[in-house]
Amino acid sequence: MTSRIPRDSRLRLVRPRPLAAAPRAVNQRRPRRPAPRPPEGTPAPAELARMARSGLAGAARVAHWADAALGPGRTGATEDGKATLSDATAERAADDLNLTAAQVRADWDTARLAGLVEVHGDSARPGWRLRAWDRDDSAVLRGWVALFDAWSLAHPEPAEHEHAVVADVVSAMPQVLSFLQLSAGPVPVEQLLDLLQQRVTELRTERCEVPYEPGPGDAPGAALPTAGAPAAQAPAPAEDTHLAPILDWALHALGSVGALTHGAGQVTLTPLGSWAVWVKLEQICVAAQSPAGNIEQSAEDMLRGCAQLRPNAARAEYRAWLAARPVGSAVTELIEAARGDDALLRGLAFEALRVVGAPAEPDVRGVVEEPTLRPYALLWLAEHDGADAEDAHEVLTREEATWLWVDTAAAVTDHGEASMLVRHLESAVQPTVPRLLAEVRAVGHPRTVQVLVALAAAHPDPALAKAVRRAAFQVHTGG
Repeated sequence: MTSRIPRDSRLRLVRPRPLAAAPRAVNQRRPRRPAPRPPEGTPAPAELARMARSGLAGAARVAHWADAALGPGRTGATEDGKATLSDATAERAADDLNLTAAQVRADWDTARLAGLVEVHGDSARPGWRLRAWDRDDSAVLRGWVALFDAWSLAHPEPAEHEHAVVADVVSAMPQVLSFLQLSAGPVPVEQLLDLLQQRVTELRTERCEVPYEPGPGDAPGAALPTAGAPAAQAPAPAEDTHLAPILDWALHALGSVGALTHGAGQVTLTPLGSWAVWVKLEQICVAAQSPAGNIEQSAEDMLRGCAQLRPNAARAEYRAWLAARPVGSAVTELIEAARGDDALLRGLAFEALRVVGAPAEPDVRGVVEEPTLRPYALLWLAEHDGADAEDAHEVLTREEATWLWVDTAAAVTDHGEASMLVRHLESAVQPTVPRLLAEVRAVGHPRTVQVLVALAAAHPDPALAKAVRRAAFQVHTGG
């Protein structure tokens, strides 16, 4: 009697997918966490989006004008490689929109920070959020959150204060905003100043900033205290740096993006600001509850912790990890992790950089000339420029695609199963195995021998396995 249960055919055709998109550890099913609810009194997403559209109406108007009046491929829109409006274009926009040139420039800068205008190399073009502005509430809210994240760029910092002190205040403001969100009401500025001073002092203590300037006659070891000597001078209290004016700047900057209201010695988060801070706190809490505790890990350890997760769960971890640290330092950490010897971490690092989006573009462009990172960077830039993920590989040369194939195969060899390595053959750009072996031998990847040996051991076809072993031996001996 035969079974009526349909059997899984081993001849089933599957579309080859990159390693980062392949499900991992299927038997490790994490229970779904119920979607958290925002605090009571938070407006509905549609109402929040309406508020965001209202606050960004000027930026959207200038971005729409640039899309219609300048059009793709036209020159003269910007005067430098940073997509700053030229004087002529600003005056033209001011005449068409019945604004001043200063208002046009301010709205243009806001549009760039909100992602309504995207900078690509030395040019600017409408972002995808502008295309979806009138129909997609989530795109509008993401644009406003991007502006909220860039609050310190939306309002020039005080020129009379030391840049390092301003940087400390910017690093400490997330804690101040969290306190405002948890307070759920007006908070006196004096209370915020006290909290800011405490946090800045903690940051300096963590960096072990002990002021010491040896005298001209001091010996090289004179800075070390001896037994019985007084302890080294503690970091200077944050109060001595006059943080009140810088806090005032920070509050005005956050007010300019619509995150809070500031007046009569009281500060209150707007509904948008309260919602955005809650979202970030929730992301941090999700990461803190992960098995690996990824929020407190370095980029490399975080990526290792995400290696066994499915793509959606991994992206959630990336977002939470990124929410807990400044974007610039996070991108630097991810790129350093990608430079390591582990090919799997290299692919995962660029997946995390895809979550970062536009702020990572300058750093990704900066590594295009590094052979190890070049294929990953070119694919990232192609997708960032609007190419479909399925067609992005067309930007790679044959040699770059082959190098990427070997690098991905190395990741499978180190972390995957033998059957996955056999299936990886389907993703090669070469039409035949002999062509693949010839080009793999010529590409010069440092893991070529190990990959070919592992492939020969895993492949069920004896003739093909023999050819792969021969290629591995020839690469090993320099033939």
